[in-house]
Amino acid sequence: MSACAPPRSPDADHTGRTGRSDLSARASRLGDLLRRSWYGGGSPKGVLSADLSASVSVFLIALPLSLGIALATGAPLQAGLVAAAVGGIVAGRFGGAPLQVSGPTAGLTVVVAELIQRHGWRTTCAITVLAGLAQLGLSALRTARSALAISPAIVHGMVAGIGVTIALAQLHIVLGGSPESSAVANVLALPGQLADPRPAALSVGAVTVAVLLLWPRLRGRAGELTRRAFPAALAAVTPATPATAVTALAGLRLPRVDLPSWHSHALPSLPEGPVLGLLAAVLTVTLVASVESLLTAVASDKLALARTLPEHLSGVRIPRPDLDRELRGQGLANMVSGALGGLPVTGVAVRTATNVQAGAVSRNSAVLHGVWVLFAAGALVGLLELIPLAALAALVMVVGVQMVKIVHIRGVTRHREVLVYAATAAGVVLFGVLEGVGIGIAVAVAVALHRLARTRITCETVRETGPHGAEEVVHRVRVRGQLTFLAVPRLSRTLGRLPEGSRVVVELGGSFMDHAAYETLRDWETSHTVHGGSVEITGRSAPCVQEPAAPHGCRPWTPWRNHQCTRPFPGPASGETSGKGLDRSQLLGGVRNFQRTTAPLVREELARLAREGQRPSQLFLTCADSRLVTSMITSSGPGDLFTVRNVGNLVPPPGAEGNDDSVAAAIEYAVEVLRVKSITVCGHSGCGAMQALYDSGPDAVATSLSRWLSHGRPSLERLASWRGSGPRIADGDEGDTAPRESDGLEALCLTNVVQQLDHLRAHPCVARRLAEGSLELHGMYFHVGEAQAYVLDGTGDAGRDGGEGPVFTPVRPDVVVA
Repeated sequence: MSACAPPRSPDADHTGRTGRSDLSARASRLGDLLRRSWYGGGSPKGVLSADLSASVSVFLIALPLSLGIALATGAPLQAGLVAAAVGGIVAGRFGGAPLQVSGPTAGLTVVVAELIQRHGWRTTCAITVLAGLAQLGLSALRTARSALAISPAIVHGMVAGIGVTIALAQLHIVLGGSPESSAVANVLALPGQLADPRPAALSVGAVTVAVLLLWPRLRGRAGELTRRAFPAALAAVTPATPATAVTALAGLRLPRVDLPSWHSHALPSLPEGPVLGLLAAVLTVTLVASVESLLTAVASDKLALARTLPEHLSGVRIPRPDLDRELRGQGLANMVSGALGGLPVTGVAVRTATNVQAGAVSRNSAVLHGVWVLFAAGALVGLLELIPLAALAALVMVVGVQMVKIVHIRGVTRHREVLVYAATAAGVVLFGVLEGVGIGIAVAVAVALHRLARTRITCETVRETGPHGAEEVVHRVRVRGQLTFLAVPRLSRTLGRLPEGSRVVVELGGSFMDHAAYETLRDWETSHTVHGGSVEITGRSAPCVQEPAAPHGCRPWTPWRNHQCTRPFPGPASGETSGKGLDRSQLLGGVRNFQRTTAPLVREELARLAREGQRPSQLFLTCADSRLVTSMITSSGPGDLFTVRNVGNLVPPPGAEGNDDSVAAAIEYAVEVLRVKSITVCGHSGCGAMQALYDSGPDAVATSLSRWLSHGRPSLERLASWRGSGPRIADGDEGDTAPRESDGLEALCLTNVVQQLDHLRAHPCVARRLAEGSLELHGMYFHVGEAQAYVLDGTGDAGRDGGEGPVFTPVRPDVVVA
């Protein structure tokens, strides 16, 4: 038997397939799959231990808060427990944010209280079911991400307005009274309530508030352990519970939690009332619950990424929130909660943060917290009924105050959206949640339009040093804000006041310019330039003005004589417009245009190259002819080519008489230090060096140029040595690639490319890299008149034995070179 063949299992049948072993392997794979699904890849024991501990912490917070929120809405107190249990079990199991904890939230308190007053409790339960159904529809349409597009100023303003409304209502209960139907009514009734407080309720509320505020300030190791064992909400309600017995002995009345029998628990009924009113109610519950749940889900992911897990849980992978699935889970939870007579369910920020900080690593924590709430609702009714209502009211009042966050106010102030925040908060307090959000959206749109339309245009005349070193007058036009058609009259008026022939700098500070403003600025720039003036446009919107250039096009390859943006400035004194000054001014004009248009685009890439150093892959050796723009014909950028240019694209062979070490040094540096992968020798048509070499005779005067051109004489000799036809270029007309005959000068230019490749091979560093197979040599020829590049086929040795000479084939624009 082969050593590679597995031994036959005793349980295998006659076909070789296993029986029990196969079932065991499948069961093992299924177990691994379930473990990854439920425990994120960690050990079940470690994950369950962490989730169990976290679930208890969340439960201790959720129990009193759920009762307090139910009290604040005016719903039966059991409704809060139902929503907490359903939110933990249903939303925790089917939601898309594993660490989010759902349940009744203070953010919906005002909405639910208004619904109960207007439609009654049982109809409110039906509205909750319909809102859950709407959330399922939104999740099916995958619109969860769209809900996050609402401005943070509106969301924070809505939360702040709800918090103020909650605090005003619960303050009346803390004082021993009953809340009114609206925030305005609560404010108006507050002086009378303060004049006649109930000492027992006020004392219990004060103690609860004091514990809530002081509990997070416990210091030291003992304080940390105490805060972990007893959350602030539980610690605040606990000392208030024995106060009921004390007040009873003192003969004072202190209302307590009253949980009616579950047999009399109210279930939903068919909605009654105007259809539009019911649709508005469903829309409000859906909007607030969805936005709050999705924002909390995103926050839970940030909290989870910021914490550090213990070493035994380091392998646990917590999935990122799936917002559409989370919205689906919230919809299911609201349908179940409403059907069972519970409050609307949404993601709760306080419980979620506690869950993450307590070390939860999977959705099991949220589910277990719901189980504990369900257990408490059935087994701890007697203990819960000892809690004073004033303690719950004080707890919810502090939560409401904490919903107005200073950090949110600072954030919207920094982004100049405090008006949107204030309008939304005031609208929620005065008119309701849906109306307040509508007001916030309207103000946000108005603020955006105002910013778009508000443009400041100023003009300042200064004296600056001009390109010739002399002082000259410069008119600086500064545009602050977005440049739209609304600002065109002011822009035209300002530009029209500038004197003809003056130098003008226009600074565009905005990031947007519409077509009307663009046309106005471009027409004025053209007119001002024609009348002898100069215009420089800078700023973030400058490329929008400069890109559609003059008829010839101000592109990087446009010659100076056709450039509109590099025209020289006339001398202030001499009227200098030609000669040396003009050449210098054209050069500086080109540099200015680079600084204005190109530098902002390449600055980041050049900074990277400055940090990392150059790593070109090609050595490009070509002629110094001004018509040959290497970056243009190779479409290369900074860091791509290591370029060597000289008269005639010559490569002196090693040891040649009168050798120029600069070319050899450049080759050695590129090959040995930069480790380029290829070297290209590029000649061109109409080369002046080759023409001089072609026309030179034996009696030529020895000059620097003639001594340099002597390195090209081997090209002349090689052209004469070809017994067959010389080098040719393929004809590219209509797809015909048959070689065409070249005239004497063109044949010499082509031969020179082939000869300089031979000189390259003679350099020791090049020969060594060629032998290693890590370097390639290429020949190239650029026909200036045709703007056509040709590449050398093969090594260039053809023609030496009497056959056809080497051929240069055209580079096709539609052929991709592998």
